[in-house]
Formats: sequence, C-alpha cells, structure tokens
Amino acid sequence: MSEQINYQNLAVTANNIRQEVIKMLLAAKSGHSAGSLGMADVFTALYFNLLKVDPKKPHWSERDRLVLSNAHICPVLYATLAERGFFSKKELVTLRKLGSRLQGHSTFNHGLPGIETSGGPLGQGLSQAIGLALARQLDKQDYWVYCLMSDGELDEGQSWEAIMFAAKHKLTHLTAIVDRNNIQIGGPTEQVMPLEPLADKWRAFGWQVIEIDGNNLGKIIEAGQQAKVNLKQPTVILAKTIPGKGVSFMENNYQWHGKAPNEVEAKKALAELQILGKQLAGKFL
Repeated sequence: MSEQINYQNLAVTANNIRQEVIKMLLAAKSGHSAGSLGMADVFTALYFNLLKVDPKKPHWSERDRLVLSNAHICPVLYATLAERGFFSKKELVTLRKLGSRLQGHSTFNHGLPGIETSGGPLGQGLSQAIGLALARQLDKQDYWVYCLMSDGELDEGQSWEAIMFAAKHKLTHLTAIVDRNNIQIGGPTEQVMPLEPLADKWRAFGWQVIEIDGNNLGKIIEAGQQAKVNLKQPTVILAKTIPGKGVSFMENNYQWHGKAPNEVEAKKALAELQILGKQLAGKFL
C-alpha cells in the first residue's frame, strides 16, 4: 500500500516557496516573477514527492536528475532546494549578487548542492537531459531524468531535434515537463509564435503526452506516476499553469515574465500569499 499523500502540507509548502521567491526577487531587484510563481506547485510535487533525492547526499549516484532548461525561473528552484534542506534559506537573499552561488540562471560550477547542469540559452536543456538519460540507459543505472522547459523555448529548432532523438533512442526514463503558461517575454506565445496543436506535435514525434492543470498538486503527482508506468517511450507532461500564481496583479500578465517587484508590490504580494497560507493551513485540499 502506497503512503498517503498529505496535500495540505504540500500546498502550504508551495505557498512558502512562493513567499521566498518574492523576497528573493525584491532583494535582487531583478529576476523573473511570473514563471517562478507559476511553477511552485510543480517543484513542490517533484521535490517533496516524486523525486528520489537526499539533501544530505546531493551527489548520490542513484539520485534522480532534474535539468532546468528554462533556467531564468531558477528562483523557484533555489527556494525549493532550500525548503527541502539542500542549503540554508538565509542564502536565498544573495540571488544575483556578485560572488553568490545563486546566479540569475542556475549554474552548475558554483557549488550549489542540487544543481545538475548550467542553464541560460533556451532550448538547450532537453539535450542536456537526454545526455543524462542516455548515460543512464548505457550504464544500466537506476534513476529518472526530469527536464523542466518553458513553452516559449519550443520556438527553438534545437528543442525539436532533441525531441526526435529521445523518441528514436526510447529514453523511457526521461520525463519532460513543459510550463504551458502561454506567455513569453515578448507577449502571449500564440501571438509570438503559435505552438498549438502542441500535444499533437509531441505525439507525432513519438512521446507519450499527458496534459494537466499544472497548479493542481494531485494532478502533477498523478502524471509523474503515470510517466513511470510507460516504459516504451519518453513522456512529456504539458502543465498548464497560471503565470504569477498566487499574486493577483501578476497572474496571467506577460509583463511580469522578466520583472521583479518593487517594495510596494512585494509587500502587497506577500500579504496576499500570507493570507492564502493561513487559509491553506486551516483546511484540507
């Protein structure tokens, strides 16, 4: 019998992570708000349920690997790693500071535990994840590889070359999670470069496709479990998220893609999240 999942605790954790993201971005005075807030539920489901990791042994050979392709949303990765115990939360306010281990895009060679690869150029992360998944397959090791991607980076041809390669080599222990929030820095994705029918495209390229509400913790975990059942092909989870989730004036506004809140905005955002946190702590979702 599988252990019962406490969704209330997970929801509170996701809310805590969102609050840390706001504090980090305010301290840095720059960074990406919308995607970081929108993906907090996905990161919570991964690091507090789906991923096989040990904060005390960050280089454990059997750990699952997570590649953040859309590395500009690294504030949510950093906040999640700190919440999970990989390093102290006190370090979070050093985001984007000179000499900090918390760079503006997650960077492998700065010694921050839990970081598997360096990010920056969009469209490259899936190829990095494929390298890890192919190594796992060749070495017959027991771990899973996750690649988190933005929908906007699917404008890149490199992404589709990687998608074809993964299907050809039947990288069954590879799961891509696309943040389908419908925005990028230049505006709505369907105006900048239409992606639909996105699910049909991934299927045509040989992947199992699962479409979910990316802000529903139960659906995220269910999709992650479903991906591990199919050992015939790689899986992509198209997670439909609300950019800026939890902060009313940021939600679904593409202008918050690459913008940090000022002091007044951060105070308002934290007030909203704190009220929500109290509500979540008082009920079972």
